[in-house]
Amino acid sequence: MQLKFSVEDGCLIVEMHGELDHHSAEGARIKIDNKIEELGINKLIFDFSGVNFMDSSGIGVIIGRYKKLKDYDGKVAVVNLKPQIKKIFELSGLFKILNEFKNTKEALLNL
Repeated sequence: MQLKFSVEDGCLIVEMHGELDHHSAEGARIKIDNKIEELGINKLIFDFSGVNFMDSSGIGVIIGRYKKLKDYDGKVAVVNLKPQIKKIFELSGLFKILNEFKNTKEALLNL
């Protein structure tokens, strides 16, 4: 799992590439948490355009970051979900706690 970080309009954007699974979830979590703390940001966009597989460990990464930012009145969004990844979000109920947008630009306008 490769992560690329950028900041736009006070929002941390995490572009992910590869598989978000039990092999990569812990490393991704640590890197994302470190960046959130380093920047003091409470808005986060996960860009899934480069993710081709996600398992329950990936769900845990998303939920954990949601809980972390919720404590600081923060918001989390996801963008560019492929159909198979979107299905995982739907089945796991993640859309009850966070929003999906078509792209980063749309997410930035709505967070």
